[in-house]
Amino acid sequence: AVTLQANAATEGPTEQLKPTLQRLIEIVTDPALQGDAKKTERRQIIMATVSDRFDFKEMSKRVLGPTWREIDAQAQEEFVRQMTKLLENNYIGQLENYSGERIEYVGERVKQERAQVSTLIENKGAKYPVHYIMSKDGDKWMVYDINIEGVSLIRNYRAEFKSILLQQNFDGLMQTLVAKNKSFEQ
Repeated sequence: AVTLQANAATEGPTEQLKPTLQRLIEIVTDPALQGDAKKTERRQIIMATVSDRFDFKEMSKRVLGPTWREIDAQAQEEFVRQMTKLLENNYIGQLENYSGERIEYVGERVKQERAQVSTLIENKGAKYPVHYIMSKDGDKWMVYDINIEGVSLIRNYRAEFKSILLQQNFDGLMQTLVAKNKSFEQ
């Protein structure tokens, strides 16, 4: 058991990310989990899988920027919950259209406690670059940003939310997020 732990501690970001992405592909291509009737169950399994490797609190903190420090712990918690739901609706929604061709791991850059794992996702004959931006938390590499075809998930939401924050403050942003998440459920 000691050697297993030593190996886990020395595993780089790519080795740690691979099983999570592999599991996601298994879930979205599993015939028993296909279709709208299975959507809730499928999403629960997907979210349980990604929660182990994706740091939704760090994503939320970075999306909110300086406003994060201005709100209390309860508001932070609620923001993380709504932000996680939005990511689930948007990005997991896209993932569910994946037809299971393959993921190619094309590079890894590590600089101290930060890393980027670069992949090419092949879907319906086309290849899309997806970069996973990770930070080290103890022995664990956690994803806190995803860059899809040159677009950073965090920068994208930060820009979108910044204008809402300027016009309507944090409460307005929360109302917008809640409404956006509800619209996905309809």
